[in-house]
Amino acid sequence: MEPQATSLPAESGRFATEPNRSVPVAATGEFEPLKLGPLQIWPPIVLAPMAGVTSYPFRSLCREFGAGLYVSEMITARGYLSDHPLTQLLASGHPDEKPRSVQIYGSDPIDVGEMVRKLVAEGVDHIDLNLGCPVRKVTRHGGGSAIPAKPRLMARLLRAAVAHAEGVPVTVKVRKGLDDDLITYLNSGRVAEEEGAAAICLHARTAAALYSGTADWEAIATLVQSVSIPVLGNGDVWEAWDALRMMRQTGCAAVVVGRGCLGRPWLFRELADVFEGREPETPPNLGQIADIAMNHARRVVEFFGEDIGMRQMRKWGAWYTKGFANTAAARSELARVDSLEKFESVLRGLEANEPFPLRALTVNRAKRGGTQRVSLPEGYLDDLDDDSPPKSPHSPEELVAWERALTSGG
Repeated sequence: MEPQATSLPAESGRFATEPNRSVPVAATGEFEPLKLGPLQIWPPIVLAPMAGVTSYPFRSLCREFGAGLYVSEMITARGYLSDHPLTQLLASGHPDEKPRSVQIYGSDPIDVGEMVRKLVAEGVDHIDLNLGCPVRKVTRHGGGSAIPAKPRLMARLLRAAVAHAEGVPVTVKVRKGLDDDLITYLNSGRVAEEEGAAAICLHARTAAALYSGTADWEAIATLVQSVSIPVLGNGDVWEAWDALRMMRQTGCAAVVVGRGCLGRPWLFRELADVFEGREPETPPNLGQIADIAMNHARRVVEFFGEDIGMRQMRKWGAWYTKGFANTAAARSELARVDSLEKFESVLRGLEANEPFPLRALTVNRAKRGGTQRVSLPEGYLDDLDDDSPPKSPHSPEELVAWERALTSGG
């Protein structure tokens, strides 16, 4: 359950939900930079890789608000190795991205190793291996969060990545398990440690839980106690204060921020503030948010072109305005925009001076609720010691359709 946002008491000057009104800012020396091989990340904050979200335009915007590590959206190994233009675009680096971080998805060690080799040759600084994606189109091929159910296969994938990384740090992202009957994260931590991963990130929900319920921060703490490599915690970081609470409660080495920053890239400024011992500023008002959204839209159009770019900005328009009063009609218009001019016209029609509402801190801007029965290949769980890669996780046609859907906002 997401925290309940209520009105602040008159005596409090902090813009925060109930659990965070008395959380102290970081004390000097309380936290250390996240160490990933030669990299030192301060503050210890990572932008979560999110498909259809963390392409270069959004990464660059978040980076300008605060320091940290900003990971690309999931890049498919087969699409990348086949030189598919859209995959290459999504994986591309830019001079202002230091460190440059790419998340890869693949279920065949040969593909993963070759992709890592090519990325390292391009100068990538950090590689993350996606073993946590819960969506049907991935797990039904035996990929993503299905892989940790087979620890020997997971070991082969990590071994291939690390062997071709030439010292570039390789991390891995997992979930607690497939469902409550098959919990895998402790085995995943052991495999990650044994195979030379620089760190492991735990999204503290099962694949079956998707994004529902409350993230199990105790699982993060348990994993911290179980491995010697850094553990990155992920789940239910809606406010900068949540990151401090997670690190204090679990002992994790860094916090990975996902849904909380959608339509709120200034969250990274707030995170930088609290880790430096400062109270963050009041969030921007609706007019200032409109300026941020327009800046974002221009970057998206420059990167993808106006057709794909404006289809992407339809969802962003909803995320930037969600939680504000009397914006439902504007969101309906934003869901149909096809030009920068129309996007700006809708945003400029809103009440610019309206302050950011407290309820908008925790409103769910993306990811459907509810739970699922995880879709797997037939017989996938019959032999958990099997280390053979799943057969043809995606045909070339499926890869093209998938990536087009992601970049178009589908």
